[in-house]
Amino acid sequence: MTAKKITWLRTTLQFKGSVLKAVYKHILWCGAFGFLISILYHFKVPVSQPILGSVIPSIVLGLLLVFRTNTAYERFWEGRKCWGSLVNNIRNLARQIWVSIEEKSPEDKENKITALNLLVAFAVTTKLHLREEEVNSELEDLMPSSKYIKLKIMNNPPIEIAFWIGDYLQEQYHRNCLNSYQLTSMQELLNNLVDNLGACERILKTPMPLAYAIHLKQLLLLYCLLLPFQIVATLGWWTGLISALVGFTVFGIEAIGLEIENPFGYDPNDLPLDTICATMKRNIDDLITLTPNARRREAACHQTSHQGNLTYEKS
Repeated sequence: MTAKKITWLRTTLQFKGSVLKAVYKHILWCGAFGFLISILYHFKVPVSQPILGSVIPSIVLGLLLVFRTNTAYERFWEGRKCWGSLVNNIRNLARQIWVSIEEKSPEDKENKITALNLLVAFAVTTKLHLREEEVNSELEDLMPSSKYIKLKIMNNPPIEIAFWIGDYLQEQYHRNCLNSYQLTSMQELLNNLVDNLGACERILKTPMPLAYAIHLKQLLLLYCLLLPFQIVATLGWWTGLISALVGFTVFGIEAIGLEIENPFGYDPNDLPLDTICATMKRNIDDLITLTPNARRREAACHQTSHQGNLTYEKS
């Protein structure tokens, strides 16, 4: 058996990440009800009603389920695009801050490192905000203690961090450490970060309309209750098993939609936000270890000038 076939079989039989845990009770009830109908049919009770198949046509239910799943997946994919854009904007803004802002004093480099860590903190606080969690120790190493304490009382921590970063950029502009074009470019990237936050909040706070969700559940329940009456004359004792399989199919599709419509949680099918934030932290740490060419040239010129002064003094 090839590795590809083994992987396919392992995925097919995988329990973690599937919706079986969410729907197994529905499946058991469908199977039990189907088995009950087959018992009644065995004892000549007139339960066979094939005409009930026309009450809810399968194509109508199928279209509703497809629409439900597509809508949920659209929310999931939009959330992934928002986080992809957030990652790119943070990387670009961090690169521009590290390369473009001039260091005029020894403290400037530390301030730049603080600003870069605040960019990572923006991603982390966005993750916590979307999960409706409080500011925690995950942020302590990313900012000064005074800012961390203040952040804990804020209603929307990512906005506060965006304000701090914007304030830092404005201060560097007033100190002539960057020009107006650079400031405009960086502010635009910062605005994009806030836009990404707003898009994620829109996904989170715009749930599926309640009336649609209720109606779909009612149709699913009605369909699964009527199904045994339609098939018992043909399948006999197999009615319970087939009803359970149909229940697994339709309730599973609905459960998938429910699971992925909010992609910011901890479920196996949600976005890996913890991994994304950890990756951004590694990227920023790597960036801090690099020295821009302009700064290397400046250091080299300073060293050459110092050596020249020493030679002049010796002569």
